Amino acid sequence: MVGLKPRPEGTGGRLRTSARAQGRSAILEKFGGAAKGPAPHLKRAGGTATVKAMLLEWCRARTRGYQHVDVQNFSGSWGSGLAFCALLHSFFPDAFDFTALEPGARRHNFTLAFTTAEERAGCPPLLEVEDMVRMPVPDAKCVYTYLQELYRCLVAKGLVRTRQR
Repeated sequence: MVGLKPRPEGTGGRLRTSARAQGRSAILEKFGGAAKGPAPHLKRAGGTATVKAMLLEWCRARTRGYQHVDVQNFSGSWGSGLAFCALLHSFFPDAFDFTALEPGARRHNFTLAFTTAEERAGCPPLLEVEDMVRMPVPDAKCVYTYLQELYRCLVAKGLVRTRQR
C-alpha cells in the first residue's frame, strides 16, 4: 500500500499512514470527497492534463514578478507559502504588504494566505496551516484542489474573466 508503513510490535499491528496521506485523507473527510470536475471555464478539449496545465499557467501568470515566487508545479513551488500570498495579493493588493513577507516564515505566510482567501475571496479553508508547515514539500493533489476552489471563488466574485461559451 502506498503511504502506509507497518507499526512496531505492540501497536496492534495497525498500519500508520504518512503525513502526506493523512493530510489528503483529512481534506477528503472534511469536505466529503475530492472536487468533482475541473474549475469552471478551464475545461477544454484534452482532459485533465490540459486543465492542470491551464491552471498552472494561470497561477504562473498571476504571480510573475513577485520576489521569491517561481511557480513551476503544484508541489514545491508552493512550499514557502509565498506563491499563495502572491496569487492572492495579485487580486487583493490592499490586503497586506507582500514585500514584508519572508520565505522562511512559512507558518505566517500560509496563515496570511488562507485567511485572506477565506475573508476576501470566500474560499473555504481546504488546507490546514499545520499540515502545510509539517510537510517540507506540499502534496500536489491538495494544492491543485485548493487552487481549483480558489479559482472557482474568484470567478464567482467576478474577479476572473472567463471566455464566454
